[in-house]
Amino acid sequence: MSDVSRREVLGSAAIVGGILVTGVSTALGQTAGAAPSAGAQPGDGPYTLPPLPYDYADLEPHLDAQTMKLHHDIHHAGYVKGANEAVAALAQVRSAGGEEIKKVRTLTDALSFNLSGHALHCVFWTNMAPKAGGDPDAGSEISKLLVRDFGSIDAFRGHFGAAAAQVQGGGWAILAWDPLAQRLLISQAEKHQNCGLWGVAPLLVIDVWEHAYYLKFQNRRADYIKAFFNVVNWGDVDARLKAARGV
Repeated sequence: MSDVSRREVLGSAAIVGGILVTGVSTALGQTAGAAPSAGAQPGDGPYTLPPLPYDYADLEPHLDAQTMKLHHDIHHAGYVKGANEAVAALAQVRSAGGEEIKKVRTLTDALSFNLSGHALHCVFWTNMAPKAGGDPDAGSEISKLLVRDFGSIDAFRGHFGAAAAQVQGGGWAILAWDPLAQRLLISQAEKHQNCGLWGVAPLLVIDVWEHAYYLKFQNRRADYIKAFFNVVNWGDVDARLKAARGV
């Protein structure tokens, strides 16, 4: 897996928490050289759907192939489409002026929702890998800082899992690097864009919208969260941390 670039990490940080930057990498968090999945589309605008860096079934038995296919090819693709449509519509109302400019609020809301969904999913896919999970390597930067900032790996896991379980409705739990305090933080996002923190770089995210787990786990979100820890790609998380810190 290729290293995560600092530009990609900072680009995702600029979206999560509500900061919208249309210059973010169009393949945010994408693994170089991955074969495109069947549903990956080039997009029609500044944002494109990145391919999964593994096959739909590669995360089984923890996450099922049918959910992965629907999640990536339908849901994520929908956020890409929505973000591109919002960008195009905003350009149209700017050009038209007059009464059309009153649509800016509604279109900006659509951009925030869809672009934040796109950015978080790009991190989510590469945060997972076949034959992964467990604890991060004890010598890695992410392991050292998880222990420093949360007390232990188990304490982090409990906090992150609780944050994911307690998201109201659909949303995300996010482990992020905060450059202001120079430390790791755990936050939640409701939907994709609400309740976020400004300026942080997302390192590890879990999608707890029902479309991420309902086919296999039904309403058992806690079981899905437990399964997610079996596929966490700590190498990707560590690379994101190093990029965010500029080391």
